Amino acid sequence: MADPAEKDPCPAAAADKGPRAATAPAATAAGRAPELPLDEAGARRLVRDSLFWGVRGEERELAGAVVEARPGVRLERGQRTVVAIGAFDGLHLGHRALVAAAAADARRRGVPCVAVTFDPDPAEVLGAPAPNERLLSCADRARGLLALGADAVVRFRFDAALAATGIEEFVRDRLCAIAAPVSVHVGTNFSFGRGGEGTPSSLAGLGRAYGFEVLPHDLVPSGGSPISATRVRGLLAAGSLEEANVLLGRCHFVRGVVEHGRGEGRAFGFPTANVVSDPLDALPREGVYACYLVSGASAWPAATNVGAPPTFSAPKPAFMEANLIGFSGNLYGRSVRVVFVRRLRDSRRFDSTDELRRVVLGNIEWVQRNLGGSGLEV
Repeated sequence: MADPAEKDPCPAAAADKGPRAATAPAATAAGRAPELPLDEAGARRLVRDSLFWGVRGEERELAGAVVEARPGVRLERGQRTVVAIGAFDGLHLGHRALVAAAAADARRRGVPCVAVTFDPDPAEVLGAPAPNERLLSCADRARGLLALGADAVVRFRFDAALAATGIEEFVRDRLCAIAAPVSVHVGTNFSFGRGGEGTPSSLAGLGRAYGFEVLPHDLVPSGGSPISATRVRGLLAAGSLEEANVLLGRCHFVRGVVEHGRGEGRAFGFPTANVVSDPLDALPREGVYACYLVSGASAWPAATNVGAPPTFSAPKPAFMEANLIGFSGNLYGRSVRVVFVRRLRDSRRFDSTDELRRVVLGNIEWVQRNLGGSGLEV
């Protein structure tokens, strides 16, 4: 299949919470985990929902921030709005609930819903020995927020100067200068301002002075614990992909660029794509996964190894090697997304090439049977 020019992956209404199932990928937009095998329509829906496909925002600078708005929406300084504030990494079910509440509030008041976030995530700047791995890039977060109901997304550049800003200065000179809120929605664990001194309570005090209401939202629980980006990262690192996907309400995906690899995968009769991602992007634990590899508007089912296969090579930094089903052509140098649907097995060393071949072909056969035997246009 010819690979078309890269198109922006843009958001569509994404998943709601669904039950974990041993044979099902992540929840769909209807709130249910689809039964396997997927037909072509189900595969297309899963890929689109996972990548926030659909709406393309229009970006511009406004008062020192980047504003991305839906077509036909233009945010002006001093315009009354309803605001949701957060880092929004992953856009998991808790984030979705917060944005949905803000969007509903905005509709009731007849004003735009604006999501306010930070680029980069404050966790990447504030003093951690090692920065958190990203579940989503800032650009993907912005597009996802538009998909989930925001009319516009305001991204403040988070740097040392913003980190040192006092809470009233942030509200007066940043938030109210752009968004002019009538109400502000935050999680109960929200903090802001110099040293994280701002809380929902102190924000409410400032709201009384500056003319907006503050609506704190309890964190959404699942399995007795709050859903958080930290929890999702931990599940991915542990190899619990299906559980992470349920908390995300979609399948986790990682961006990368296709580079020349070892060439050993071609021995199994399927073209391979060796994908290198940003070191800060959250790859799941080393192992073999059932995936879709997406380039432009085309997607191919793939059995994807994360990490250097121990049978062939000496250890090296983690990467993704996808055995593509139904693909012909050249992807070298292309920006792609790898959508992780199901963990198939751990990485392990094989005693012989014949044993390796049997297992790898078995993984590929599982993907063909459950995700599809050819590429599709999404």
